[in-house]
Amino acid sequence: MMISLIQKKKLKKYKLDKLREECGVFGISDHEDASALVALGLHALQHRGQEGCGIVSFDGKNYHSEKRQGLVGDHFTDTETLKKLPGTFSIGHNRYSTTGETSLRNIQPFFADLHMGGLSVAHNGNLTNALLLRESLVKEGAIFRTTSDTETIVQLIAKSKRDKFLDKLIDALFQIQGGYSLIMMTNKKLVGVRDPFGIRPLVIGKLKNSFIFASETCALDIVGATFIREVENGEIVVIENGKLDSIKPFPKQKIRPCVFEYIYFARPDSLINGICAYEYRKKLGIELAKETDLDADFVVPVPDSGVPAALGYAEKSKKNFELGLIRNHYVGRTFIEPTQNIRSLGVKLKLSSTKTIVKNKSIILIDDSLVRGTTCHKIVKMLYEAGCREVHVRIACPEIKYPDFYGVDMPSHNELLAYKRSNKEMCNYIKAKTLKFLSIDGLYKALTGENRNQVYPQFSDHYFTGDYPIKPSDSLQGLGVKQLSLLSGKSNN
Repeated sequence: MMISLIQKKKLKKYKLDKLREECGVFGISDHEDASALVALGLHALQHRGQEGCGIVSFDGKNYHSEKRQGLVGDHFTDTETLKKLPGTFSIGHNRYSTTGETSLRNIQPFFADLHMGGLSVAHNGNLTNALLLRESLVKEGAIFRTTSDTETIVQLIAKSKRDKFLDKLIDALFQIQGGYSLIMMTNKKLVGVRDPFGIRPLVIGKLKNSFIFASETCALDIVGATFIREVENGEIVVIENGKLDSIKPFPKQKIRPCVFEYIYFARPDSLINGICAYEYRKKLGIELAKETDLDADFVVPVPDSGVPAALGYAEKSKKNFELGLIRNHYVGRTFIEPTQNIRSLGVKLKLSSTKTIVKNKSIILIDDSLVRGTTCHKIVKMLYEAGCREVHVRIACPEIKYPDFYGVDMPSHNELLAYKRSNKEMCNYIKAKTLKFLSIDGLYKALTGENRNQVYPQFSDHYFTGDYPIKPSDSLQGLGVKQLSLLSGKSNN
């Protein structure tokens, strides 16, 4: 993965103890308020990326682009900005960088004026062979304007010798590896693409005569659109002249969606496989309670991520649910780069304890995941300082032992608390009375039922198992691809 020296320094300086969401994408066709609706869709997807946002529109003749660092609501709510984005086709992107430095040039959607015409691309995910592809393209004369792996896709499309846009796209897709969902806009088409294993999400919606692509269904809800279906793994969906067409050029693979969409990434009200993410998370807590025999006074969630699982745990264990921790929702950007004195306050900037509730009590502290353990350590310490008698930590997913290569910003092996550490060592580190994680079997029971269903027999669960859908290598062996098979017979872009 391409990570700049600047970004590496920032990651070392600010080691966040939570998995970072990938990115959010949204695109719409044939609507007079296209850019305004994209802005609303990006607002609903803000949880997937807060580093930067951008919108590109097409008015039938010209492309228009506006990009900003920061939040959607800070930049795309005024009419003056939206007036700069005319047209009935528009795509947008919320950025959380996993490759490339933090700068305006890396904010998407990207636009390129190619021989075939204009092309704009919004990408969620990460390419595992981007560095080698980039080096090869540069040797052949390609000039890169960004440090993002997304530009590699644009360059591959531009370099392709095929005549038609869709054939150029398929040519490029057969050369890349990793987890990705893409929204592309040309002067005739709106195109959605999902990687062959369906690791990164992408859904289709409809608003009257307009089609929509979005990372999650919550973005459809905010604009009043109807959810149609998910883009299938390995599928290219083409919107042209008000019609939807589907192309499946890849060898057939069993879908393996990212398990953390269920555990953490997706907004709680978003539908995944027909069920709200909130329900899955509550079921994770129920399964965790089944695996735990613990006497304590009540259950306390780590807000907000641990709330659904804590509710499920409390319901199944017949224990009271209490808000022993209160989150400050207004820290936001104020403390992105605080002074050392402020930073030393640590978790207290975001959380505080309800002292009279937890004093002299034995509590079960529930969170959705445990990454480095530094935040959990501070929370446990805070609760003991507030007078807690015992703090038992329960985590509603298995131990995270392996890094990700498909678009999730995750620490290296050695920075993961569960990597090569025993339960006792981890428990000692966070200073809890006891520590327990949900088992792999419990995870699958919560997400697929007592028996693994036929739709999703296996997730991308490499975080826990080390079983990667595509090995982080620079060959196409992970897809079983031997040669290109261009199946598109569509008209030119």
